[in-house]
Amino acid sequence: MERLLLTGAAGRVATLLRPRLARDGRAVRLLDVVPLDDLRPGEEAVQGSAGDPETLREACADVDAVVHLATVATGRPMQFDAALEDLATTHAVLEAARQSGITRVVYASSNHAVGFHPRGEEDAPDWLFPRPDTFYGVAKVASEGLASLYVDRYGMDVVCLRIGTCRPEPDDVRSLATWLSPDDAARLVEAAVTAPSPGFRVVWGVSANTRNWWSLAEARRLGYDPQDDAEVFADAILAQHGDPDPTAVDHRYLGGAFTTRT
Repeated sequence: MERLLLTGAAGRVATLLRPRLARDGRAVRLLDVVPLDDLRPGEEAVQGSAGDPETLREACADVDAVVHLATVATGRPMQFDAALEDLATTHAVLEAARQSGITRVVYASSNHAVGFHPRGEEDAPDWLFPRPDTFYGVAKVASEGLASLYVDRYGMDVVCLRIGTCRPEPDDVRSLATWLSPDDAARLVEAAVTAPSPGFRVVWGVSANTRNWWSLAEARRLGYDPQDDAEVFADAILAQHGDPDPTAVDHRYLGGAFTTRT
């Protein structure tokens, strides 16, 4: 892919991805409402909202694939009106991509689309039926549905990544299972933008953790080859937090403590 568009480019995940998606001959266009003045070689910036059609037309020009990371940041648990705004932004991005002739979109969904599923003894399967734990999760479920529509109706390829805990390091006991390292996040996005004709896919975004809760089968079919394992941090995290309690909400449901938020 010669030019990628990253929406939500000033956000945490995009900030981790930017240096890792750099390639010789590739331009990475960054879209955010926040001005970006720390551009690296090969990066371009467009300032504006990912929900604004005019801004999106400019941002999508000559783009080969879109990585849609933008979400509505509220500073609190997302309420229904914010979830609707988030869904509208995803629709705007998909429609702008379609009108611009872009056929590949990678959508940052979330494990919270299925957060109320109880944990089982086996890894949670790919394509797990929606069971959101918050309105944030509802927005992700509805956006996955939009992605499916754009694949079936318009022949696009859209890969939805149900991302776990994407941080430089896991920071609690739950994230020993749900961690997606920054390097693996880039490997997963790279697989999602380059896999031949994926159609509509829903895959877990997680590293190859010893304590993994989620299947990696579908992501591996895209060509994802995770290299990192949160277990290297386990001794320090368990020393601080203690052994996991399987009856605690953090470990009883896939969405952890999000299942208790209002």
